[in-house]
Amino acid sequence: MIVSSPSGAGKTTLTRRLIEEFAGPPRQLAFSVSYTTRPQRPGEVEGRDYHFVTPEQFEHMARRGDFAEHAFVFGNRYGTAQAPGEAALTQGTDVIFDVDWQGGAALATRWPLDSLKVFILPPDLESLASRLQNRATDAPEVIERRLRKAIEELGHFDEYQHLIVNDDLDRAYAVLRAIYLTR
Repeated sequence: MIVSSPSGAGKTTLTRRLIEEFAGPPRQLAFSVSYTTRPQRPGEVEGRDYHFVTPEQFEHMARRGDFAEHAFVFGNRYGTAQAPGEAALTQGTDVIFDVDWQGGAALATRWPLDSLKVFILPPDLESLASRLQNRATDAPEVIERRLRKAIEELGHFDEYQHLIVNDDLDRAYAVLRAIYLTR
């Protein structure tokens, strides 16, 4: 399951909730922990939220072909390791990927028969701006860049099989849950 959205639209909150509900038997849902070169934010846990690596480590992994997809976003590198995805598919475990639209396109190309793509939309740009500002994890200029980028990212919603407007967290989660269970 590939879940994408602009920063601040709620994809991480929604995917974490789905994992909490379906991580154990009878269903097995695993979270694909991405690699990044960006600094660790307060509250983030190595290996749970991201694998935090140096730019040199990331580049070495990319040259070795360790990533199913990787990109340069907001001045940092992000990548999805290929081996855990392959292992999960072999074991019959579902995997949820919290990635941007570029990562979503690359993963869907890599695993076309197994990909289920969901795009999370904010209710409007004002709400998105408010969410980014209330997170208080980024400098004002980064928030402004993220908002500009959000408009570009929203233009890719039609590349996804399912769209969810996150105007109410419980309702948005109910839709994401239903999509997962139906698939």
